[in-house]
Amino acid sequence: MSLEENKAIVNRFVEEVQNKHNLGAVDELFDRNMVEHFGLPGLSAIEGFKRFFSGILTAFPDLRVVIHNQVAEGDKVATHKTFHGTHKGEFMGIPPTGKKIATDVMDIFRIAGGKIVEHWAVQDRASLMEQLGVKSPPGNQPGQQK
Repeated sequence: MSLEENKAIVNRFVEEVQNKHNLGAVDELFDRNMVEHFGLPGLSAIEGFKRFFSGILTAFPDLRVVIHNQVAEGDKVATHKTFHGTHKGEFMGIPPTGKKIATDVMDIFRIAGGKIVEHWAVQDRASLMEQLGVKSPPGNQPGQQK
């Protein structure tokens, strides 16, 4: 497949799954033997991804994802994107805060045969926790002088 075709698959994933919240599209876009390097232990990559992302959508039901940068080389597509949403459901044990968040994510997808066959992700969780009010930014810890 061409680099542009690979990018189109990733763009469809972002639009269909992440922005339209259509978890059924995962079955069309992911190879059934996909390897997820950010997955939930004990589940297949696809089921782990669906369960993880379902939790994200419960916590942030208005989730919207914006791609800022996308680069393709060989069989891989890398994206830098921001997740935007409002914390309206439990997230990682944190009760809803009603706070709006914007957190950066970097993904690398490997594409083969028109499907996503491998995925890596890096998230800015520290910033997300700060935005939810559960972690103070550096320099603002209790007992520290400003």
